[in-house]
Amino acid sequence: MAADTTPPALQDFLTWRLHRLAKLTDRQSSDAYTQVFALGVGEARCLAAIGQFAPLSVKDLAAQANLDKAQASRAAQMLVDRELVLKSASETDARGVVLTLTRSGRPLWKRVMRLIEQRNADIFGCLTKAEQRQLEAVFDRLIAHADARPQGSSPATP
Repeated sequence: MAADTTPPALQDFLTWRLHRLAKLTDRQSSDAYTQVFALGVGEARCLAAIGQFAPLSVKDLAAQANLDKAQASRAAQMLVDRELVLKSASETDARGVVLTLTRSGRPLWKRVMRLIEQRNADIFGCLTKAEQRQLEAVFDRLIAHADARPQGSSPATP
């Protein structure tokens, strides 16, 4: 008797579902950032990260905003050009820069953070408070597990 060799359905994988949810929510968030603030999703994420974690290097900004370094650099420059972010020389790295909010960037950062809070409420509002806490705990474990893996490593294949 032959073993069943039919692969599982793609939509049954949790990673596929997570990616789909991320894409759906990114699209909706992007529309909101554009309509309300005339910012792309990358610029809004960078503004949020700089406001929360400043001072940041571009490399640190990329990590905090979940973007690659080139995306973070472009978004930061757009924010600098709009005078929402100040780019200054790093005191510890002669070639590096440090990003902080400007006086006009701070109120916009607060508005962006309120929109992020509202987006989270919209996305997770179908869950009870207990389910939201459970999901947060599960995500925290998954993120810690993924962070603990060396970069570039992949599971062994059979």
